[in-house]
Amino acid sequence: MTRVISGVKIPDSQLAREAAELVRSYEDEMLFNHSVRVYVFGAMTGLRQKLKFDSELLYVAALFHDLGLVDHYHTATKRFEVDGADAAREFLRARGIADSQADLVWEAIALHTTPGIPQYMRPEIALTNAGVLVDVVGIGYDHYTPEQREQVISAFPRGDFKNEFVKVQTCSALKKPQTTFGTVNFDYIADHDPSFQRPNACTRIRNAPWQS
Repeated sequence: MTRVISGVKIPDSQLAREAAELVRSYEDEMLFNHSVRVYVFGAMTGLRQKLKFDSELLYVAALFHDLGLVDHYHTATKRFEVDGADAAREFLRARGIADSQADLVWEAIALHTTPGIPQYMRPEIALTNAGVLVDVVGIGYDHYTPEQREQVISAFPRGDFKNEFVKVQTCSALKKPQTTFGTVNFDYIADHDPSFQRPNACTRIRNAPWQS
């Protein structure tokens, strides 16, 4: 694996190597490359903004952030983000990492698709979200130079990322549509089946078992 990309070093501790090995054993190349790009873009943002962050924890958060999309870590009732967050926390605790650090990684993964909140939280959480946003929907694209973007995708190619990523997210959402209420994950179902009826918050409030 390329170890330094535009000044960002890929962590190479035993913990980092074990995390990469585990994730690579379950994710296909598309998801794994995306996960590492999330780390690199997030770390670049942290360096540019002169933030103090733990590169190793950010790397683990980025690696595990989509692990809930794969069958081995899929649960029937939790959001895929929580499935990935649970897997990361279990991985870290099993290796003696302090609960405070494992919980930080959990939060970074669980919140990585939540709009409007992560950027105000601790750097590892904000930077995981920033990496996801630029790699998936291009938010912050122009904050990176063409040379930086090229170095990242040269090291970890996108391939047919847009189509493949929508497909895997849609498959996950269709397996447990109830977990998509109030999240961006509903969009994958709506794109696949425009007739799907989205749960309505106002209807749920009016149907609550209270008298008023």
